[in-house]
Amino acid sequence: MDRRLFFQNSSLVAAGAVAGCAAPGVAQQQAKTPFPVVGTYIPIVGTDEMFPVRRIYCIGRNYAAHAREMGSDPSREPPFFFQKPTDAIQHVPTGAVADHPYPTLTKNYHYEAELVACLSRGGRNIPVGSALDCVYGYTLGLDMTRRDLQRAMGDEKKPWEIGKSFDHSAVIGAVHKLAQSGHFTQGAIWLKVNGAIKQNANLNQMIWSVAEQIAKLSEANELFPGDIIYSGTPENVGPVVRGDVIEMHIDGLPRLSVKIV
Repeated sequence: MDRRLFFQNSSLVAAGAVAGCAAPGVAQQQAKTPFPVVGTYIPIVGTDEMFPVRRIYCIGRNYAAHAREMGSDPSREPPFFFQKPTDAIQHVPTGAVADHPYPTLTKNYHYEAELVACLSRGGRNIPVGSALDCVYGYTLGLDMTRRDLQRAMGDEKKPWEIGKSFDHSAVIGAVHKLAQSGHFTQGAIWLKVNGAIKQNANLNQMIWSVAEQIAKLSEANELFPGDIIYSGTPENVGPVVRGDVIEMHIDGLPRLSVKIV
């Protein structure tokens, strides 16, 4: 069976039909395993369905001012991406202030507020002009980062996965279907810590748009339904400590809030 069709059908068995993913005429399959492994799902607003997360992609330094504060020249840098494991997701219910555990090993724990695009279609070498056809919906996300570990690994020319890819590092809200939200090409994105504004920008300041990100990613990896993309953070990332409350906003979406514990 074609790998893409197998993924589509196996995910639908677990999570219910996701628009644009169905493969008529292909038998559904489930593998026999020696022990159960829980999948990662995000609620879809206005339905009883769940969005099945396949991969988490994140783009680095996608706002010029943030690129500069991280020591990079955004005018000459092509887009680059990294991944987080799907079980790094911490879903925050709408209207709730969820407890978020301060992770081990770090003394410099940073927030990064981001728009997240959720895909229901995929492919290879997707043209920019049709890339947004792959989007099922959007939500808000926090790319939480052990900054001291990320920088230490970078200084040593080692992979900095330990700074980005750990438990609860992908905070996320419920998925809003495209019909509910439309595409996000502009609008305020901001983040507060204990009521004080820290990040404050506009989505139109992205260096690489969501469509361009999808196109670029599909050159390196075949994209599939269930992939999600954290689309970059504005400038003024910074540290939080236990007891701090983070509140994040994007125009057109409900706010996302966590308390560091």
